[in-house]
Amino acid sequence: MSKVKIRTASSAEVPALLAFWARSAEGAGITDDVDGVTRLLSRDPDALLVAEGDGGAIVGTVIAGYDGWRCHLYRLAVDPAHRRQGIAAALLSAAHERFAALGGRRADAMVLDHNELAHHAWANAGYAPQAQWSRWVRPLDGVEAPAEVKACPGRP
Repeated sequence: MSKVKIRTASSAEVPALLAFWARSAEGAGITDDVDGVTRLLSRDPDALLVAEGDGGAIVGTVIAGYDGWRCHLYRLAVDPAHRRQGIAAALLSAAHERFAALGGRRADAMVLDHNELAHHAWANAGYAPQAQWSRWVRPLDGVEAPAEVKACPGRP
């Protein structure tokens, strides 16, 4: 593994995190903006974990959210130039430690169906899809629905 430091993100880093996700993560959601990430950090300052490489550069992230009942993982991303060096594993290990300390019992991850590279990473970390579950979403009032929600069968 390359030499990285795992730490929590700061609100001052929000623009840098958004830029990192734009080049290193696949898929953007309606919360991938300054307000959304700032709200996350205000509500749970320890939820967004950052892998910091040489010189302080962000080389990886994961959001390890805990709602008091379930452990949720989002935005696992590693800079393409730093992949296959154990950074994702280090981030997930830190997330698992956070969840255990909070009393969590099981973690789940949001993974795009078409992101084969991510499927391999999650499988290597011991995760597996649950075929019997599907994610159902609804934007809240006043929020524009993403194209994939607008295209759902049966949606008016």
